[in-house]
Amino acid sequence: MEVKIINRSHHPLPQYATPLSAGMDLRANLEEPISLEPMGRVLVPTGLFMSLPEGYEAQVRPRSGLAIKKGVTVLNSPGTIDADYRGEVCVILVNLSKETFVINDGERIAQMVIAKHEQPVLVEVDTLDETERGAGGFGHSGVK
Repeated sequence: MEVKIINRSHHPLPQYATPLSAGMDLRANLEEPISLEPMGRVLVPTGLFMSLPEGYEAQVRPRSGLAIKKGVTVLNSPGTIDADYRGEVCVILVNLSKETFVINDGERIAQMVIAKHEQPVLVEVDTLDETERGAGGFGHSGVK
């Protein structure tokens, strides 16, 4: 599969860090650093524009290192980029730590996973088939 991409940033295209990586890192494309205050949120541009094939989406996810080390994560995780979107790929970051986090140009701020999806036909019914679990959820299976 190929994804057409326009790179208006001054950074290389996103890449997979290892041969078995699911996500490729997205970098901030900034004219000047952004200070993200505790509990603050910001929309960070990447300078990337793309055309995904029909039946695919791009998911924008947090970077685990940034989350655990700095308390910074993707607010709408995973963020979805639809196949018909042609605007700039941007990342909504939130700072859940107690310290200001400075986002610098070129910093790896998120990862992007390209995933296949389907659009099912919803069929309205009056009843659903029975299962052993039934309606149990939110801790229903207990603690082992």
